[in-house]
Amino acid sequence: MSGNSKEPQHDSIEALIAIMATLRDPESGCPWDLKQNFRSIAPYTIEEAYEVADAIERGNAQDIKEELGDLLLQVVFHARMAQEQDLFSFSDVVKSICEKMIRRHPHIFGNEKAADAGAVKLRWDEIKAAEKLEKGGSKRLLDDIPATMPALTRAVKLQGKAAKVGFDWPGTREVLEKLSEETAELIAELDTGSHPDRVEEEFGDLLFVYANLARHLKVDPEAALRRTNAKFMSRFAHIEDALALDRRTPQQSTLEEMDALWNEAKKIEKARVKE
Repeated sequence: MSGNSKEPQHDSIEALIAIMATLRDPESGCPWDLKQNFRSIAPYTIEEAYEVADAIERGNAQDIKEELGDLLLQVVFHARMAQEQDLFSFSDVVKSICEKMIRRHPHIFGNEKAADAGAVKLRWDEIKAAEKLEKGGSKRLLDDIPATMPALTRAVKLQGKAAKVGFDWPGTREVLEKLSEETAELIAELDTGSHPDRVEEEFGDLLFVYANLARHLKVDPEAALRRTNAKFMSRFAHIEDALALDRRTPQQSTLEEMDALWNEAKKIEKARVKE
C-alpha cells in the first residue's frame, strides 16, 4: 500500500466509521451486516452494555477496553443505518450529546453555582424535564423510564421518581414491614391454590418491595444479585470439583452430600476473607 494513503489509523473513530461503511456497502458488504436494522441490532446493543458492566465487576482492564470497543461499535452501527436513511449521522450523534452535556451542566459551562453533587443531580433533572416538555413529551412523571429496562432496575427508577415528589415510605423499617405484608399475601395465595396469574402478581409485588428496600439501603439490586450469582456459581463449582475427585457428578450424589460441600465452600470463602 502506498505511503501516501489517507486510510484512517486504527486508533481513530474515523477508522471505525469507515469499517462500518465498508461492511454496509450494498455491493461488496457483509451479508449479515447488510441484513440488520435498528430492531435486530438493539438486543446486541443491550448485551454489549451488560458485558461492559460484567468486565467492570470483574475488574479486568483488558476486558473493559475490549467491551467498551464492542459497545462503541453498536453506536457506530446504529448511526450508519440512520445515515443510509438520511435520518442522522455519527457526527450528529456526537453533536447532540455534546450540546446536551453543556446544557445540563450550567454550573460548569454557564453562570450557575452548585453546592454539591445532590444539587447538580436536582438541576439535571429539572433541565431534563424542561427539555421533555419542549419536545412535546408526556407530562406524566414516570413516562420517560424505558419499558425495556431490566424490570428490577426499572422498579428502582420508578420508585425514585415518585419519591422525589414525596410518594415514598418514611424509612427502611416501613419498607421491611411492607415486605412482611407482601410475603404473607403470597403465602395466602399459595395456600389457597390460587391461579398461577395471581401467584405471579403477588410475587411481582414482593419483588417490587425488595427493589424499594434496595433503594432505601442505597444498594444497586442488579449489582447485588450479580454478586450473589457469582457466589452461587463459585460454590457450586466447588461441589462439582469435589465430586469429580471421587469420579462422580452432582447427578450421582445426594442432596445431603452437596449441601455439606456447599457449607465447605462457604468456610473456604470466610477463611480467604480473614487472610
